[in-house]
Amino acid sequence: MAKKAASPETPGRLKQIRMVAGIVRQANPKGMPIVFATALGVLALFVVIGLVTDSLLFMIPLGLLGGLTAGMIVFGQFAQKAQYSMLEGQPGAAAAILQSMRGNWNVTPVVAVNREQDVVHRVVGAPGVILVSEGPANRVQRLLLAEKKKVQRVAMDVPVYDVQTGDGEGQVPIKKLQRHLMKLPRNLKKPAVAEVNYRLRALQSSLPMPKGPMPKGVKMPKGPRPKTR
Repeated sequence: MAKKAASPETPGRLKQIRMVAGIVRQANPKGMPIVFATALGVLALFVVIGLVTDSLLFMIPLGLLGGLTAGMIVFGQFAQKAQYSMLEGQPGAAAAILQSMRGNWNVTPVVAVNREQDVVHRVVGAPGVILVSEGPANRVQRLLLAEKKKVQRVAMDVPVYDVQTGDGEGQVPIKKLQRHLMKLPRNLKKPAVAEVNYRLRALQSSLPMPKGPMPKGVKMPKGPRPKTR
């Protein structure tokens, strides 16, 4: 029964891999050949080792496993670069990148927006509260400062960081956003992260969506959850 229940997922996964491979091929025509070359290169290395040590039957399965692993690692790197190239310049790109981060990161897209449709997203994690803006530096600075004051009234002594995404001076490019956040100091433990995130939900309000298509998966913030007794 377990095998029957799991079997329908396999075609879906293969279809997803093919779709991602197509995106990689569009973004970088040399990407998939490099992936296959990496896998075959690792397999060939194990075969050579097997011939030299007279353990070919043992090395071929290891080579297949090692080649598949190496190929998937390289494939994942190309897929990530393709994702960044597709999102770059799109409204809501930073929110899409933030929501794809692994770990204890609580992302609330579009907590502030101005007339020019520049936006600020809020992230609560181990570093504290991180405000991430999308828009030109000369416009988002005031938006970030206003949101930072609101957050500090609720977050109390929790560190509040502000990050501007973009290609301008002092801004963080989309492709480096996750790495930038991961380098921030770890100031809060998991229970404290949950508590701060819950308090900050009271700041959420109805905000207009920025013009243009938002990347798939980006959701508008929900209202604060009522307490139950």
